[in-house]
Amino acid sequence: MGTSRSAPQEVALRQRYPSGAGLSTESINTGKVIENKAEKALLLWDDLPAWRRDNAFIHSGYCRIRPSYLHSLRSLFNLHNESVNIWSHLLGAIVAVACSLYLYYVIRPHHDFATLSDVLVFACFIGGAGLCLGMSATFHAVLNHSQKLCAGTVLWLLLHAYAAHGVLVPSELCFERARPNGERPLTKTQICLLGTGCAIISWVEQFRTPRWRPYRAMMFAGLGLSGFIPIIHGVAIYGYKGLDDRISVTWIIIHGAMYLFGAVLYVARWPERSFPGAFDIWGSSHQIFHMFVLLAAATHFYGMVRAFDYHHTVLGSQCLTE
Repeated sequence: MGTSRSAPQEVALRQRYPSGAGLSTESINTGKVIENKAEKALLLWDDLPAWRRDNAFIHSGYCRIRPSYLHSLRSLFNLHNESVNIWSHLLGAIVAVACSLYLYYVIRPHHDFATLSDVLVFACFIGGAGLCLGMSATFHAVLNHSQKLCAGTVLWLLLHAYAAHGVLVPSELCFERARPNGERPLTKTQICLLGTGCAIISWVEQFRTPRWRPYRAMMFAGLGLSGFIPIIHGVAIYGYKGLDDRISVTWIIIHGAMYLFGAVLYVARWPERSFPGAFDIWGSSHQIFHMFVLLAAATHFYGMVRAFDYHHTVLGSQCLTE
């Protein structure tokens, strides 16, 4: 049986916990403002649980942890130390999708010589780049959700590795058909092995700890630089100028240099290592790495367009169907 209350007790309870109807509009609005500020409040490094700590040179600007996808979504529109990482690659993924639609529906109809093979080569690159950037943005967006989900994002890192591998394939495919008969070194096999290595270090929990960060960066940098394997072989066959015409080797080198430079900054954690706390929101090494990834993708794409034009205007044959 429930315990009954006396009339004075009921009055006292109503005074302590007034009904919503008794609250003024100003009080309700004030409560919402306080709740909104609490939602946007950022954490310091010392406030973070152990699983969330990654870079001790970033002292502040950490998004509040809450196991809510809505919270993670709302955090996209608040400024914190993952904002640049999220939006740089999210916008990059959107641009990749827009480029694919523009190429297919606007550019392709004006080139009668463009075949399905050509479309597939560009689709492989743009699809890989879009997936790579999209998975990166998603990973950074849900870091504030929970430890369980953060650990589960290994699947996204795995897709990230294979998407990066997909970005490298088109140039190798173009060069594959340009080689003389019998000249077929196992470059795609080597690239696939590096991609598998990146997948393994993303999958095994031990390799995902801060201690293994330099090795993870080295593996992904190695994957990015694996495009130099066919370049060395190609220079031996055609010379630098001939190979540059066929696969835009200069732009591939620029692509690799940008990716490598960004990876070196990421491993060194510079400039925040030299100025702890000064680059919490803007300009950290991880953010710079993201920007160089975007620039590298853009230069690779431009090189592909140049190679496509050379194969169809100068050589007069399709890249994959010579």
